[in-house]
Amino acid sequence: MKKLYVIGIGPGGKERMTQEALAAIEKSDVIVAYTPYLEYVKDYIKDKETFTSGMRKEVERCQKAIDFAREGKTTSILSTGDAGLYGMAGPILELLKGDEEVQVEIVPGVSSVFSAAAELGAPVMHDLAIISLSDLMTPWDLIQKRIDLAAQGDFVISLYNPRSKGRPDHLQTAIEIILKHKSPDTPVGVVKNSGRENKEQWVTTLKDLDYEKVDMLTILIIGNKASYIDGDKIITPRGYEI
Repeated sequence: MKKLYVIGIGPGGKERMTQEALAAIEKSDVIVAYTPYLEYVKDYIKDKETFTSGMRKEVERCQKAIDFAREGKTTSILSTGDAGLYGMAGPILELLKGDEEVQVEIVPGVSSVFSAAAELGAPVMHDLAIISLSDLMTPWDLIQKRIDLAAQGDFVISLYNPRSKGRPDHLQTAIEIILKHKSPDTPVGVVKNSGRENKEQWVTTLKDLDYEKVDMLTILIIGNKASYIDGDKIITPRGYEI
């Protein structure tokens, strides 16, 4: 049987890797990953064969993982967070469309938004929209439209890939759109390196958000109209009678 695992390894810390992910890595002969991700699993790969590549080489990594599996090597390709959310599950299945030679198993992982939410308290207790501000694969106009509609619908909004050197102003533009529909005092939770040893987190509001402290390793969670700050936590009521 030619087996390919597509694994979500969680946000990066060992504690938030699932038992299923660890078991799949253990069963694998080859591990394929974006180069920094191997550091997160180095204690588990032992002497396994590895293949890594850099940014924007996602399709290359997926094809290489498929090639290894076709050679009869049980293979794992890694994504941080969940493999089905901005991860490798999609491109692997697209490349193998109609091909029954390789058996694919998707192994879910703890997404960064849920890792960050746990650290912030209970900010995503109600309906949630997850939006990436990266316009590498999605037109910026479409991203702005999605932000506007999510804010209109009073969703809790989580922003991925919020700010990079190449697009330093996207986050500020996104917040300006959100402020058309949400109060300036809406709580915002900010977590950098969620689930990792060098984690940083803080709670602020839309009007007081410090853009300069945000980078590509940061997740933002923006509350809805009912969300409130309690000490260093954000709570979004579900509606239970408390």
